[in-house]
Amino acid sequence: QVQLEESGGGLVQPGGSLRLSCAASETFFDKYPLLWYRQSPGNGRELVAALTSVGRADYPDSVKGRFTISIDNTNKILFLQMDRLKPEDTAVYLCNVALLSWGRGIQVTVSS
Repeated sequence: QVQLEESGGGLVQPGGSLRLSCAASETFFDKYPLLWYRQSPGNGRELVAALTSVGRADYPDSVKGRFTISIDNTNKILFLQMDRLKPEDTAVYLCNVALLSWGRGIQVTVSS
């Protein structure tokens, strides 16, 4: 199973940006979809970005136009660029590969 580790979280002001990274122990060539979820108290786990093997990216309306999923296959890293952040984006963010492997998650807090 692929080992995953997220980084890049932290505290940011509303309107700011963060880029989350998910470092993998193996390449992504045959391990799709690649996913980012978030989890917060009272809201359960929400899928915020998905990338398929043909390069299609999907987002829910809550983050569409603000979040971007991408990969660096050479360095085995999955990214989530988050722009124009809002307080309601505060959550623990987790990466997932092929619906099988999970990272431990990383906290993102959007607050002034």
